[in-house]
Amino acid sequence: MKKEVVNLSNKQVSEIEIPDSIFGIKVFPDLIHQYIRYQNAKSRQGSHKTKTRSEVNGRAKKPFSQKGTGNARQGSSKPPNFRGGATSMGPQNRDHSFSLNKKEKNLALKCALSSKALNKQIIFIDSLEIKTHKTKNLFKDLKNFDFNSALFIHDDDEKNKNFILASSNIPKLAMLSDKGLNVRDLMTFEKIFIHANSVEKITKRLSWIKIQN
Repeated sequence: MKKEVVNLSNKQVSEIEIPDSIFGIKVFPDLIHQYIRYQNAKSRQGSHKTKTRSEVNGRAKKPFSQKGTGNARQGSSKPPNFRGGATSMGPQNRDHSFSLNKKEKNLALKCALSSKALNKQIIFIDSLEIKTHKTKNLFKDLKNFDFNSALFIHDDDEKNKNFILASSNIPKLAMLSDKGLNVRDLMTFEKIFIHANSVEKITKRLSWIKIQN
């Protein structure tokens, strides 16, 4: 399918051919959800930790006599029922991540792109090259577009340096290299701006397997 390519003034400058096999497939919401869970799980630190009876600081000596005190008999001051004692069945260090095969990851990315394209939330832009890194100038240009939040996907070109610097101070606007394309960022932001040069790279990355509609 053909889509228009606009400049930062939101005026059409050309057209680009995008493959239906990536931007126009059947969307599987459950797979998108699964991929976002996969990303969130991988980013969890998993460093929560409580001490067991063998790790808590203290002596193994009986805290008081077996009989004659009126208290329940105790063999140590380390059990959970003592102040400063161990935690019963508390969290331990662990890896929260789980596996997702390559075909699922590939299809999830295609579903996310297709979902955005279907809702007309993808804008193809011809260039991110601006003369200055001043935020106020870029903010003025972006008023030509209607969005609450936006993600700009770009190629790693030195010409984009000023745009990246200027956009860093604008809230709800993020920059992402086409190498780091992922489902969570695609679904988090309302509008997705894709640099025209990145379309070919994204297509090459995701076209190793074809999905039938």
